[in-house]
Amino acid sequence: MHKNIAVLAGDGIGPEVIAEAIKVLQAIEKKYNHSFSFEQALMGAAAIDATGNPLPEETIKTCTSNDAILFGAIGDPKYDNNPDAKVRPEQGLLALRKALNLYCNVRPVAAYDALIDKAPLKRERIEGADLVIYRELTGGIYFGEKRESENGDVASDLCKYSKEEIIRVAHLAFKAATKRNNKLTLVDKANVLASSRLWRSTVTELHQKHYSTVDLDYLFVDNAAMQLILNPSQFDVILTGNLFGDIISDEASVIGGSIGLLASASVGDKYALFEPIHGSFPQGAGKGIANPIATILSAAMMLEHFDMHVEAKAIQSAVNNTINNSIGTPDISPEKSYTTTEVGSHISKLILQ
Repeated sequence: MHKNIAVLAGDGIGPEVIAEAIKVLQAIEKKYNHSFSFEQALMGAAAIDATGNPLPEETIKTCTSNDAILFGAIGDPKYDNNPDAKVRPEQGLLALRKALNLYCNVRPVAAYDALIDKAPLKRERIEGADLVIYRELTGGIYFGEKRESENGDVASDLCKYSKEEIIRVAHLAFKAATKRNNKLTLVDKANVLASSRLWRSTVTELHQKHYSTVDLDYLFVDNAAMQLILNPSQFDVILTGNLFGDIISDEASVIGGSIGLLASASVGDKYALFEPIHGSFPQGAGKGIANPIATILSAAMMLEHFDMHVEAKAIQSAVNNTINNSIGTPDISPEKSYTTTEVGSHISKLILQ
């Protein structure tokens, strides 16, 4: 099978971790007789530096003309630390999600047995944790109307959701629950926010009409954030809005032991983008210390999107083997660390065995 993949390496450590994901995909090519073509395009600070635009029109064309998108990371201190910057790298990613209608972000989170004792949480809290977060991605406060007073003393961001926006992501989350442990938890702030009350009523209605066999639970976001640390194994599928999902999915990274292990998919009805959830880690760029596993697992999610399930499992198995043998970058293997390239090469070799 042949697939065309748009590659947006992005900023900071993005090019380094993307290179290792491509290396692993090339191992899949050889092992399973597939062929992948990779078309590079600019986004983020790299695109601003080259064109003045964090998402050039040419990049959008590249993304829409390929079968899927593999993305690295976005962000640069020269923009992040400048509150007066009119153009920011992150605007490119938000604009791409909107342009391709990537309305659902999927983030699996699991505890690795070999890393449990290295994780910041106690073994008894995280052992057996295995959940997935479904985050609405193109609505809410990130995309709502933004206002700033002329003197700069007052600012506001509108959190706006429609019933249709909620239904389409809720369908995906409920379907995922039916293939897992039949439990879905809606995370909102319905005791305070009108938008959250719309979420709750819409999801409840959808549950009653189409997914009554799924156990539906509700948690306010503050309680959910606490429960995610106290007892993460109680969760199966978490469904939530854009802002809450952004926060709790990063919080969930402590369950796996490192944010460098968490992959994600951003999907719509036509296009799909796959990326690690970590940032651009500019202070680590070029030092060979960036963990490529999240990006490699994102590539595995892309293969699942292509219905290459055996191939995706081969990557996941190679990653598990690598972690179990303490072959990792400093974030997960501080005693004896391996470089970004060494970790990617080890995973590739395991696939080819």
